[in-house]
Amino acid sequence: MPNTASAKKKVRQAKKRTLRNNLVKSQVKYAVKKFAEALKTSDSDNIKACLINAIKAIDKAASKGVIHKNAAARKKSSLYRKMSQSGIAVG
Repeated sequence: MPNTASAKKKVRQAKKRTLRNNLVKSQVKYAVKKFAEALKTSDSDNIKACLINAIKAIDKAASKGVIHKNAAARKKSSLYRKMSQSGIAVG
């Protein structure tokens, strides 16, 4: 248990930040999952829209410091690779 006022404040801040970080991480996971589901369909417009949403979520998480910028680059590269393997042109 924290004894000083500053330590108590740090505990409160850590709780808030943990909740916010978990929310952002779950948004990234959800967007990537939606992209994976869209890949199973043959609707290229839906796939591209889901890719854009997933990339946007990953970039936001990286800009907020929730995930490392290299982890974000790795995730985006993986999404682009999956899209190109499905035979849909990226761009």
